[in-house]
Amino acid sequence: YASIINERLVGDGGTIKYSNPSSFGVGTDWQKTIFNDAALRSNHQLGLSGGNDKSIFYLSIGYQNTEGIVTSKISNFEQYNVRLNSTHKISKVFTLSQTLGYTHSETKGIGNTNSEFGGPLSSAINLDPITPVIETDPTKLALYNPLSVRDQFGNVYGISSVGMQEMSNPMGYVNTRLGRYNWDNNFVGNLSLEANITNEIKVKSVVSGKLAFFGDQGFTPSYYLGGGGGLNQPINNLSRNTHDRTSWNVENYITYTKSIGDHSFSALLGIGAYVENIGGGNSFTLNNLPVNNYKDASFGFFTPSSSYTASAYTTEGNGNGNWHKLSSIFGRINYNYKERYLLTGILRRDGSNRFGKNNSYGVFPGASLGWNVSKESFWPENQVVDFVKIRGGFGTTGNDGIRDYGFLSLVPVGFNYTLGNTVVNGYAPSSLDNPDLKWEQTTQVNVGFEATIFRDFDLTFDYYSKKTTGILRPITIPGYVGVTDSPVGNVADMSNSGIEIEMKYRHKIGPVDFSSNANFATLKNEVSYVASDVNFISGDAGFQSMGTVTRTQVGHSYNEFFGYQNAGIFQNQSEIDAYVNKSGTKIQPNAKPGDFKWVDINNDGVISDDDKDKTFLGTSLPKYTFGITLNFAYKGFDLMIFANGAGGNKIFQGLRRLDVAEANFSTRVLNRWTGEGTSNDYPRLTSTDPNRNYSRMSPFYLEDGDYLRFKVIQLGYTIPTNTVMTKLGVNKLRAYITAENLLTLTKYTGFDPEIGGGVFGIDKGQYPQAKSFLFGIQIQF
Repeated sequence: YASIINERLVGDGGTIKYSNPSSFGVGTDWQKTIFNDAALRSNHQLGLSGGNDKSIFYLSIGYQNTEGIVTSKISNFEQYNVRLNSTHKISKVFTLSQTLGYTHSETKGIGNTNSEFGGPLSSAINLDPITPVIETDPTKLALYNPLSVRDQFGNVYGISSVGMQEMSNPMGYVNTRLGRYNWDNNFVGNLSLEANITNEIKVKSVVSGKLAFFGDQGFTPSYYLGGGGGLNQPINNLSRNTHDRTSWNVENYITYTKSIGDHSFSALLGIGAYVENIGGGNSFTLNNLPVNNYKDASFGFFTPSSSYTASAYTTEGNGNGNWHKLSSIFGRINYNYKERYLLTGILRRDGSNRFGKNNSYGVFPGASLGWNVSKESFWPENQVVDFVKIRGGFGTTGNDGIRDYGFLSLVPVGFNYTLGNTVVNGYAPSSLDNPDLKWEQTTQVNVGFEATIFRDFDLTFDYYSKKTTGILRPITIPGYVGVTDSPVGNVADMSNSGIEIEMKYRHKIGPVDFSSNANFATLKNEVSYVASDVNFISGDAGFQSMGTVTRTQVGHSYNEFFGYQNAGIFQNQSEIDAYVNKSGTKIQPNAKPGDFKWVDINNDGVISDDDKDKTFLGTSLPKYTFGITLNFAYKGFDLMIFANGAGGNKIFQGLRRLDVAEANFSTRVLNRWTGEGTSNDYPRLTSTDPNRNYSRMSPFYLEDGDYLRFKVIQLGYTIPTNTVMTKLGVNKLRAYITAENLLTLTKYTGFDPEIGGGVFGIDKGQYPQAKSFLFGIQIQF
């Protein structure tokens, strides 16, 4: 690291910073410091079932505890749950069913994942290895801030001396978050009553509800981590937030079935209503406590003294607003002729209060047809293909996943003003209204077939075409409009198409039972409309220094990567001099050998800092996905292997802060340009970066996202029933070993190519999936 920093400075015409790089030894391996290779996970489930010809019940109790793989001090999940299901035959006509459940969970999170701003993952990757975990040099300690973070033994965590902006000692950061946790208490219930009016008519009513109490508590000590102001906290505080949420759903429907000879009919008609209320909540913060550790911190330190501040409020709505309401009417018909011809028709109408009165309701039809060709008289009996069904259909669904009352302008309080000698509460719009806001709709058409070959092999093939219109997304409003929140609008249309294939095989090979299930799907995504005068919508940000790195534009995929294209690296001054425009002027006059050669996209002879010389660099959406499951059984042994994967997409590998002058490097830097012919991919090292090799979005930051992951491998053994088991009432005893995420085959250099969380392929420190090994026992009485 020290040698590379020296090379950077000398390359810019400066002098070396570290006269004896070898004196630092191997340095600090920050990732090894924060990752926990011995994180434990436990999962216990107990199920009890019983009943008679009138009533049956099932009771389950569960507990799980999962330590995080990133410093378990502040990364842990614990959950308790209990559930009771029962069904009661009240009479020949009525059947009553119910479900009751309760779940309590507590979560400790590391905070700031997939972000370059101070999170422990980003800091562990980028902080210089010269900084020690614990500082022991008395000379340096004498200069440390009194609020420097200490461990439980009083040792001071090291602070980087090179000015790492938002990056800090990750272990120091961890110790500022001790005692923080979130909790959830969820009560769920479901009650249904079914009446068999006749053999052909059934009526059913279902009422379900959920009551949730959730919140968080945390103590933030006063601390100093160095770097930017966001890494330092001069005043401690203790905070607690509580909220409650209720929701309920009611559905009533009637079903009619009838058979006339070879013809079978069924029809369903129903109505439903759903209501969710983000109810009351309270927040309390106590500042400047006389203690500075979470174990001693308490709200009991609160006094009316002015040296403390406290606040309490009720969350927006307070039981009167923030209601999400849905009402529905729906119907379905089915027709079946000799299992040869099949027809299904669906129609539903849903209304949501998240849209204005003119667009509250959406109508969503659907239909499907099936033809069992192998049931036809002309289909010959054979041992090769004994089942073939051709099918097709279409269906429309709706999405109202936006904030409540999204069509209205928000007018919050807090914009106070003075009238005479009086301060008056003021109100001002924070967002614009959108009375034309409406349902996002997706219509899918698919055709395909099912077939069974040689009795052991099942094949399913489908072609699908999906069209989404009125995509709901926040709209960027110019600052001069004077609002702070982005309103939601129906901003785009897009299409998805592809094929889906599923294959199943089962066969007995001597004493071994074997079965497999494989699936493969492709995706072609294209945006067909954007509600913008510039025909595009800016997407997600890479580093703050480079701005947005994705764009949604007509003719391209959703949130496609967008930036500068390079044509390799200038190997010598002659190549720089030869790269000229039509008038003979150098296109990159400030470039040096080892810099990227930027492509002049619009051929105007200048590399612009606006979008004129940017182009699309690849899709963030996988073009194909696949999975396979293999099952083997031999005597008492069983083996299951599940693997999945995806490919055809790009990932923004933003774990390394190459836009920060003295951030650490990956081993990729060993292949950097150091002279003519040494590299055409990794540019020269520079601390000033006048050519913006590292601060411009380009293919340099993109990697292939293809991967194959062995997700689950489980080996089990069922002990044969014996006398001891019989006496103990044990019907089945099985032991198993499971490996999860055992192996991932990929060229991606980040933690995990399976990027999730709605970030569309941008990886700035996504929390990695854990490789786990589990041992379990199943006992059935």
